[in-house]
Order: sequence, then structure tokens, then C-alpha cells
Amino acid sequence: MKVIGITGGVGAGKSTVLSYLSKRKGAQVVQADLVGHEVMAPGGPCCGPILKLFGERVQRKDGSIDRAKVAAVVFADKGKLEALNKIVHPAVKKEILSRITQSREQGYSYFFLEVALLFEDHYDAICDDLWYIYADESVRRQRLMSSRGYSKEKIDGIFSNQMADDFFRSHCNYVVENNGDLEFTCRQIEERIHSYETL
Repeated sequence: MKVIGITGGVGAGKSTVLSYLSKRKGAQVVQADLVGHEVMAPGGPCCGPILKLFGERVQRKDGSIDRAKVAAVVFADKGKLEALNKIVHPAVKKEILSRITQSREQGYSYFFLEVALLFEDHYDAICDDLWYIYADESVRRQRLMSSRGYSKEKIDGIFSNQMADDFFRSHCNYVVENNGDLEFTCRQIEERIHSYETL
């Protein structure tokens, strides 16, 4: 089984790529963000420690954690952000490693893992191949304004905190151009997967 790490800037269209891959026979698709939500859910390994760190003010009536309230606190308090990351990130990685093992045992051919902080959190070390989903900045801006309703200022803030295109290109093994031509995007994906099968 090949483990393929997928990353790219906000608005690059990673969701489109993942949706396409999820329909593929023998492929398991996992998003680290969604695993993060699961480990923070009531009964998950992070729920108790997070409530201990932030207090009941971040707990909803149903016992779940209000992520918007947590985000508001960590935005203003770097120490709390670091403490939160020390709780959540190891739990997410542990769960992902467990899913990789399960998928291998179940006979999957491919495990596609989408992680925003692929390099920062060292997920590159557990991947056999690294894909960078790329879209022009103008395309990404348009997507974020139309699909998420982001303002120009919000987009500027997000982009200024992301790693540069050059970094991704030099650290990933494969670039998928995703500027809006879905057929072209899918063709690039198929070419890469075909290259594994002909090795």
C-alpha cells in the first residue's frame, strides 16, 4: 500500500482532488482536520484535556467543544495555542498511523492523507509520495471569496501565513495543477497513479 501525502494552499482545490480520489477502488482518503474533530469530540482522547485547559466556557450544552470559542482564545494567547497543539497533534497522528495500519491490513492499495501542516508536523516522514495541489493565486482568491465569503483582508492574512509556492514545489514529489479544468486535474492524478503501477 502506498501512502500519499496531499497538501496545498487554502483555496487550491484539495477538496475537489480528495472527492475524486475517494471514488477510486482500493483507495482510502483521510483528512487530518476531520480526524482532529473526532479526537476532540466527547469521548475522544482530547476532549477532557482541552476542557481542563480552557475550562467549561468552551463546552456546549451537549458536552462537545465549541471550536469557535477555542479559536478565539488561542488567537489572543500563543501559550494556549501551543498547549492545545501539544494535546491535539499527537492524538491526530496516533489515530492516522492506526488507520494506515488498518487500511494496509484490509488490503487497500492507496492511502491518501490530506494535511495542511504536512511538513511542519512531519507527516512527510510517513508518506511514500507527496503531492502539492497548486492553483494560481488569483484562482484561489476567487474561490475563497465565492465559496467561503472571505474578504480580501482575510485572504491576505491567510496567504501571508502560508508557506511559499517555491517551498511546496521543492519539497513535494509531484505537482497537480488545479486551476479549474477538472478533466486536466484528473488526468494528472491518473498519470501519477499509473506511474506507481508500472514501477
